Amino acid sequence: MSLMEWSDNLSVGVDQFDDEHKKLINIINELFESMRTGRAQDALGSILNQLVDYTKTHFANEERAMQEAGYSGYEAHKAKHDALTQRVAEVQKKYQSGAKAILTIEVMNFLKSWLVEHIQGEDKKYASALSGTQVGA
Repeated sequence: MSLMEWSDNLSVGVDQFDDEHKKLINIINELFESMRTGRAQDALGSILNQLVDYTKTHFANEERAMQEAGYSGYEAHKAKHDALTQRVAEVQKKYQSGAKAILTIEVMNFLKSWLVEHIQGEDKKYASALSGTQVGA
């Protein structure tokens, strides 16, 4: 059972970024499954580490592609990435300080909402500027 499924309405038209967004969906689904089966506390630390690694790699890839394409919305988009990176760091800090009981639900709901809103509201803005480009090649 999954919390989120990939659908075409989440596609930004750049295969690499669609694949990276699918990875985030998988991370969210992993968290959901661990909650559903009672393994959330054991799995959260690992999932947060995956999320931190994902955000660094994915955001760097998107930002590099936007700069290479001369995307005019780069600065605003980067600011949103920076805000999520900060939020994830805060979540990790809460987890490390022992606030584990409610954190899994908070993280799952936040990630799901953020991903859908960010892809549909922000990432789709760069779709035409980056469509058909080779990212990181």
